[in-house]
Amino acid sequence: MKKTEIEFRLNGDLKRVHVEAGDVLLDVLRRKLGVTSPKVGCDRGDCGTCTVFMNGRTVRSCLVLAVEADGAEIVTLEGSASRKWIGRLQKTFHERNAFQCGFCAPGVILSAAELLEKKKRPTGHEIKEAIAGNLCRCTGYEPIIAAIEDTAGKRRRPQRA
Repeated sequence: MKKTEIEFRLNGDLKRVHVEAGDVLLDVLRRKLGVTSPKVGCDRGDCGTCTVFMNGRTVRSCLVLAVEADGAEIVTLEGSASRKWIGRLQKTFHERNAFQCGFCAPGVILSAAELLEKKKRPTGHEIKEAIAGNLCRCTGYEPIIAAIEDTAGKRRRPQRA
């Protein structure tokens, strides 16, 4: 198969990669560039474990052909520390033990960050809608929703004894 060279910014660094027409961005990130936060889950865009920012918006990297990323700005959880909400979300999720296995964590955090960048004080419905594309088999979602609400300043944190 014919290979095409694409170029994009990954977490601020310029990357040039040879890809085949059917390669998806997820495989390029993981296999060719060693980025591990986007996970291989369903390969259909249903689970959200492969979520990344592409040109400022979250996308399911398993659904994006690598050639579509040519010229794009791709940000994964590894490179998102400079985004306004990421650090706060990570801290709150940790404090609230919002994740158990952590497999869904990168996609959920990026989806929550995108929401909080758009709306500083989202409603519970808006939070649920924003993370609806991220499947979590461990938590039942309540601690995840609570952590996002805490980060947005909507809940009072319980006092520690």
